[in-house]
Amino acid sequence: MDTTKKAMTPEEISRLFVERANAGDAAGLAELYEPDAVLAYPPGSTTVGRDAIRAVCEQMLRHVPRFEVEEALPTVHHGDLALTSTKAKDGTGGRVQVVRRQPDGSWLRVIDRPEQRD
Repeated sequence: MDTTKKAMTPEEISRLFVERANAGDAAGLAELYEPDAVLAYPPGSTTVGRDAIRAVCEQMLRHVPRFEVEEALPTVHHGDLALTSTKAKDGTGGRVQVVRRQPDGSWLRVIDRPEQRD
């Protein structure tokens, strides 16, 4: 698994997430987040920082056998920030992320809410 591949568009992060999750690569998943990112997961919890996100991803990968690419909703841009979202295939409503353009032009997640009930 190539965890050096960077998301060069906000929308590409979701595809890379699915690829790395399906490869069982928790460290690679964590690399899609800024070092001090916030993840609203597990539901009802807040996980802060790349190391803590990696640990949560390790646990998640033990319980979720396979991920699928989901339908992307239109991205909203504001300078170096973007709001991305997808329609969840698992019935949890939707997934929403705030991503930021990095100095090298790539994008990383800053805030991630992977489960939003309708």
